[in-house]
Amino acid sequence: MTDSSLKERLRYKFDNFMSRGTGSLILGLAVVSVVIILIVSLVVVILGIAPGDGEKVSFVEAFWLSLMRTLDAGTMGGDTGWGFRLAMFVVTIGGVFVISMLIGVLTSGIESKMDELRKGRSRVIEKNHTVILGWSEQVFTIISELVEANSNQPDACIVIMGDKDKVEMEDEIREKVGGTGKTRVVCRSGNPIDMSDLNIVSLNTSKSILVLSPETENPDAEVIKTVVAILNHPEHRAEPYHIVAELRDPKNYEIAEVVGKGEVEWIQLGGLVARIIAQTCRQSGLSTVYTELLDFGGDEIYFTGIGSLAGKTYKESLNRFVTNTVMGIVPHDGVAILNPPMDTILHEGDQLIVIAEDDDKIFQTETPVAYDESNFAHPQEMVMKPERTLILGWNWRGLNLVRELDNYVAPKSEILIVNEDEIIEKTIRELKKSLKNQTLKTINGDTTSRVVLEELNVATFDHIVVLSDSDRVTVQQADSKTLMTLLHLRNMSERSGKDFTIVSEMQDVRNRNLAEVTRADDFIVSDKLVSLIMAQVSENKGLNDVFTDMFDPEGAEIYLKPATRYILSGKETTFASIVEAASRIGETAIGYRLEEFAHEADKGYGVHINPPKNGTIKLNEHDKVIVLAES
Repeated sequence: MTDSSLKERLRYKFDNFMSRGTGSLILGLAVVSVVIILIVSLVVVILGIAPGDGEKVSFVEAFWLSLMRTLDAGTMGGDTGWGFRLAMFVVTIGGVFVISMLIGVLTSGIESKMDELRKGRSRVIEKNHTVILGWSEQVFTIISELVEANSNQPDACIVIMGDKDKVEMEDEIREKVGGTGKTRVVCRSGNPIDMSDLNIVSLNTSKSILVLSPETENPDAEVIKTVVAILNHPEHRAEPYHIVAELRDPKNYEIAEVVGKGEVEWIQLGGLVARIIAQTCRQSGLSTVYTELLDFGGDEIYFTGIGSLAGKTYKESLNRFVTNTVMGIVPHDGVAILNPPMDTILHEGDQLIVIAEDDDKIFQTETPVAYDESNFAHPQEMVMKPERTLILGWNWRGLNLVRELDNYVAPKSEILIVNEDEIIEKTIRELKKSLKNQTLKTINGDTTSRVVLEELNVATFDHIVVLSDSDRVTVQQADSKTLMTLLHLRNMSERSGKDFTIVSEMQDVRNRNLAEVTRADDFIVSDKLVSLIMAQVSENKGLNDVFTDMFDPEGAEIYLKPATRYILSGKETTFASIVEAASRIGETAIGYRLEEFAHEADKGYGVHINPPKNGTIKLNEHDKVIVLAES
């Protein structure tokens, strides 16, 4: 290899210098300007060049005059004496080129800095903030809930890092969330899998981290890789992170648990939504109950110490709170248990799971709230009968839904799936083999077709579920199809004079308002429910165990049971009396639903969670009591 020439070495050094950035260029141009000014000043002094008046100038004066002409070419207009004019002309020409380049460099540098600011690449300097990694429609619900949760905090902050332009994210948040009150929302552009990008959001000083499922072909893999990047970051703080992440496919939960190393609260989106739909389609109004418990707008779930209840039973704790509702316990050496056996003894260090307006509004009384057992009903054994369920439409959550339904229905139940596209035969064959209590049939047909729906004889089914066609079409198209199907069902119900128990899945919460006209029993906005749970768990890590128990068919679930099971119809009573009546048959009452308001959104669809124990109410045979029970 031949030695490089002087020209090549100089060119290489010049290229390296030019690549150092705006600061180096400005410095270089300043040096060039000073050199030109020094040379011309020395020439003026050494050669004795003077202005037209013949008075010679000192070096300092010559330097100053040259500097002025470098910065402003018009300054030399008043010069006299051709020798002096020539010297100033040289320095002015040099200044023209240098200043022009300097302006160009400054302009380019400012534009580059503006682009950098627009991308949101500067490091966040915050403490005790909530970090959201990823960007999807869920982010708007989560922000709204966290803003509500932080309403009593003076300086709360939410930091979001997504793969979108910073300004675009901020514009969407302003449009869909609106004002955020005392909570500041900071957006940054970056890749959550990139460890250097994770430095931008200051994970080590964060309160909690939420990892959203991206809208890609394999979202679970992206979520797991993000968690790995967080946990294996070389600057991981000494104490564990509080991470909340969602998974779509239940089969990935086992590997996710291994990856999470105990620092991650995993929210199983697919299984969770399937369980909610399975429970809700059998009980009208249940989705409203869940929404009431999960959002920060009304009453929420909290933990509180047992206080003076040490040595007492769980049953004795139920009516020791006037404005709070007890729903379970957290043993000092175990996990949350909803509706434990009524004779469970409370010990020091145990906590009660209660529903309250806020964590500072939990008050225990010295004596139990009085109840009146004169209106207690004599509950009869509830006998489960085979059920017929119709599923209109299909998506990836359908398999989990059918499996979850199998946990709740009686033997010899039936389920029929109607879908526009043929469902993969192999998948259905395997699904049929796994069912214990249901027989499964499928029909190919358009669920928006009136002819298809008429042929199904929908009035013969106990439950109807309308699933979103979100696997094949866009969110808005899927919701439009759901709305059309619901309108047909509503019209068929009015013509036949028989009410259908209908639960539909919506993708966009805004479309729920449009669908209210169909008067379906429940609308499941799947992403919203998952977002509510993630927001709750991000604020209180222990709540994940509560929700796991609540949605697990093996534990205690929420049921809406006839009020006449507890209280005589039409008799005035108190909620404390209902709580006592429910406890005598091993159930925990947490509220009630008035059937006359079941379709009125402004009245909460008749649902009342955590009513005051001493308030009087009158329930009839069509109303429901909301309880936690095994079945």
